[in-house]
Amino acid sequence: MLRMTDCKLERQRVLLREDLNVPMDQGRIMNAERLKAALPTIRTLLAAKARLMLLSHLGRPHPGEVDPALSLAPIAEWLAKELGQPVPLQSWTDEIWREPAPLPGAVILFENVRFLPGEREDDKVLAERFASLCDLFVMDAFATAHRAEASTHGVILKAPKACAGPLLIQEVEALTRVLTAPERPLVAVVGGAKVSTKIELLNALLSRVDGLILGGGILNTLLLAQGFPIGQSLCEPDALDTAQSFLAAAQASRTEIPFPVDLVVGHLPIATSEADIRTLDKIAADEMILDIGPMTAGRYETLIRSAKTILWNGPLGVFECDQFAQGTRRVAEAIVQSGAFTVVGGGDSLAALDKFKLAARVSYRSTAGGAFLEFAEGRSLPALEALAERAREA
Repeated sequence: MLRMTDCKLERQRVLLREDLNVPMDQGRIMNAERLKAALPTIRTLLAAKARLMLLSHLGRPHPGEVDPALSLAPIAEWLAKELGQPVPLQSWTDEIWREPAPLPGAVILFENVRFLPGEREDDKVLAERFASLCDLFVMDAFATAHRAEASTHGVILKAPKACAGPLLIQEVEALTRVLTAPERPLVAVVGGAKVSTKIELLNALLSRVDGLILGGGILNTLLLAQGFPIGQSLCEPDALDTAQSFLAAAQASRTEIPFPVDLVVGHLPIATSEADIRTLDKIAADEMILDIGPMTAGRYETLIRSAKTILWNGPLGVFECDQFAQGTRRVAEAIVQSGAFTVVGGGDSLAALDKFKLAARVSYRSTAGGAFLEFAEGRSLPALEALAERAREA
């Protein structure tokens, strides 16, 4: 891929696609992680005196309809404060397609691209209109690279020149290092609610990793598939065939998968429930598995300490409640103490790092979500394919 750092930037009309899709509550930004990640690219372009225009989506408005609750106005205010200069929010009007770009060193933020008809459908006409705004299109939103949309894919093919931004390059290089050229042993930690959403990742990892640690609702479903009682625990009864197929593949692989020996259980409501430790065969019908137990955490720590490369996606329990956070905490601490090259992805995993004050001690934090998973599964991502196509043409 052509890199932004290899392109002329001064006085160029630069259209920058970032992922500014952050959680909001009545106009308040609840987590600015993705905004902070985008700042270095924005600052680089402004320092280079580019005429900068920002694109992003927010939430899932009905296609082509303006939803004031999903306006990027709060993000424009946040950026202006961080950058120390105005960041006007530009609505999508007929006039905007004909107006000049900002002055060199200035920036505007376009309103939510999903307010535009054709964005989600990767409409060619809309992609051409985006392309008409710029001399250079910079794709820096790895988190949206798995979607073929007008502002993430179509515009790459239509812009006068298209390149990859620094944040996207960092994400690709970190994940490539883990998945294609890791220092071994490579250990993956995978938690989360559903086997169905991560079965492709789990199957892909079996042939790549030396060790695999499992937790959360994924582990509960795998336990149920083996006939263990799980009480009222979060699981997917409809995914038992999938779980059994994975277990058979895991048994046939050479991957070390430490099995849990104890678990932490509780009752509803979870926030006020006491935590009790149970062995696998002692889960009562009214209990919920909410964390791995201390002996299981010890097994996981032993495998993590042996690793030279670690990939972590998904917590191992209900870490938001302190009484059910110890398994995730011990695994997170073992990861940062391992000395391994560590890549952590997924909103809950990043939130756990923040809660335990360990965020600064991992090698790379990925905010990419679905793109992170699809890249790790070995799928091709439309935006990366388009960037590679444009690079071949150059």
